[in-house]
Amino acid sequence: MLKVRGLTKKYGDTEVVRSLDLDVRRGECFGLLGPNGAGKTTTLRLLLGLIEPDGGSIELAGLAVPQFAREARMKIGVVPQLDNLDPDFSVRENLLAYGRYFGMSKAAVAARVPELLEFAGLASKADAQISQLSGGMKRRLTLARALVHDPDILFLDEPTTGLDPQARHLIWQGLRRLIAAGKTIVLTTHFMDEAERLADRLVILDHGRIVTEGAPRALIESHIEPAVVEVYGEGLEDWTRAHAALVCTRFETVGETLFCYTRNADPVIAALQHTPALRYIHRPSNLEDVFLKLTGRDLRD
Repeated sequence: MLKVRGLTKKYGDTEVVRSLDLDVRRGECFGLLGPNGAGKTTTLRLLLGLIEPDGGSIELAGLAVPQFAREARMKIGVVPQLDNLDPDFSVRENLLAYGRYFGMSKAAVAARVPELLEFAGLASKADAQISQLSGGMKRRLTLARALVHDPDILFLDEPTTGLDPQARHLIWQGLRRLIAAGKTIVLTTHFMDEAERLADRLVILDHGRIVTEGAPRALIESHIEPAVVEVYGEGLEDWTRAHAALVCTRFETVGETLFCYTRNADPVIAALQHTPALRYIHRPSNLEDVFLKLTGRDLRD
């Protein structure tokens, strides 16, 4: 569904995207992850034909981009990072108007609306104004709108940013249904648990390059020790000097927390029993640990 080779983009002397190679297979959810400034937004704009590359090639839904970007965009759906629903239209009218942009007849769009409203859980809100919807409802409507022309591939740019846990889980349910139905999805997100739940494969970008690629579980197993003990509290510095190198395979101190990575957490927890002022969280390693190991913990602006 998407084939990218040697994709490059510069702004002045800064190379924002550096010789990027991507393959997205039909029917998979593909994650595009990276810290702020890694090149994700520029990459998405290149893939959609909104800006021209300085080098490389893009084939989207069987069409060369940017040469046939307009034709390619007729085959895709986009859920932008920020909602851009029309506030002057009702829920139903937003869907009807959007379908017309893709050359669908009024009757064809109208036939799709009940199914889309049901998918978004908004059947009872069909005639509501956008101002009457919650943030989660708006995101679900934006997702439904992107499906109005039955696209071959969906681009989702941080689809659950700003939503509460209940709304996020509803969005995830809808996305899992789309994946199960064979839709191809390209997902960008800053929520590592979201990528871990939804993506079949993913890449992590940093400074415009791919630093790793693979299935979430495979990346966790190959890059990070299986167990993590997060330690914090009074006396952490003394405990770290006395014990960390002995019981941790690898450790990092970030602010007031020690991250102890290990293959066996039992000795770590046993050592902590003698320092009751310290508190700890014992958990399995996850995709966020991989992300932070490969891109660093420094704040990006």
